[in-house]
Amino acid sequence: MAATVYMEFEKPIAELEKKIEELRALGAGEMSAEIDALQSCVDTKRQEIFNNLSRWQKAQVARHINRPFTLDYIKYLFTDFNELHGDRNFGDDHAIVGGLARFDGQPVMVVGHQKGRDTKEKVFRNFGMPNPEGYRKALRLFQMAEQFNLPIITFVDTPGAYPGIGAEERGQAEAIARNLREMASLTVPIIVCITGEGGSGGALAIAVGNRVLMLEHSVYAVISPEGCAAILWSDGTKGQQAAEALKPAAQDIIELGVIDEIVHEPVGGAHRDHEATAQAMGSAIRQHLAELKEMTPEQLVEDRYQKFRAMTRMAE
Repeated sequence: MAATVYMEFEKPIAELEKKIEELRALGAGEMSAEIDALQSCVDTKRQEIFNNLSRWQKAQVARHINRPFTLDYIKYLFTDFNELHGDRNFGDDHAIVGGLARFDGQPVMVVGHQKGRDTKEKVFRNFGMPNPEGYRKALRLFQMAEQFNLPIITFVDTPGAYPGIGAEERGQAEAIARNLREMASLTVPIIVCITGEGGSGGALAIAVGNRVLMLEHSVYAVISPEGCAAILWSDGTKGQQAAEALKPAAQDIIELGVIDEIVHEPVGGAHRDHEATAQAMGSAIRQHLAELKEMTPEQLVEDRYQKFRAMTRMAE
């Protein structure tokens, strides 16, 4: 695991853990009682803070640099992963990863957004923002899963689709729209896992599923809080105010019927324990996949259709 990176609201925890490290440096044996007492304070404070996060703070946790990404989930949950590359049209987009794998021994297709941690990797992965070729690669893998009757499992974590000129010239909007249409008609089970940021159409392009799972401190919205603030108030610094208006947290989204289950994270966030987070997500995937496997292809398509139709609300 990478070095601990504290968020602004974690300062009290950071100070206590610094004191623990100082005491350990002096001699753990002699200071064990003091260390245990401070560790108890850390655990209590962390529980208190993360039980009362604001929506803006949840957005910060969702973006944490050490949060597990798609390849981390593949490492802990899947075996025999064989990554597939390219859209057979323009190129290979490194912001989307996917391929064949086994989940509990069963062949599946896994697709997800991939971010980076250091500068070099962030640039290589384009900060988790796919170009059209990324979505076309995902669609190619979805169609392959359909051909071989494989369940599809996707992992969503992107601030949004890449808005560059080249992306627009190559048909960014068309690529996203095509994915929405094609995913809606696939006859295999689709389970979507929102693990970090679920940003706008960039997220939805791989998120049309029979079941949508969402980690406790992830966010899902039509736009980022800063982007929303820039549009509403011409001031991107009002992200905290916009987050309260957007209500992007899992606890808000489940009330709208957009997601099916909130998957709990380790105390302090998914970035503190990748393996425990992956196992919790794996348990949820396992349960829903077993239910979906009992459905016929026609029932899977109808189930997905009704799920998204039910999200529509008319205000008069």
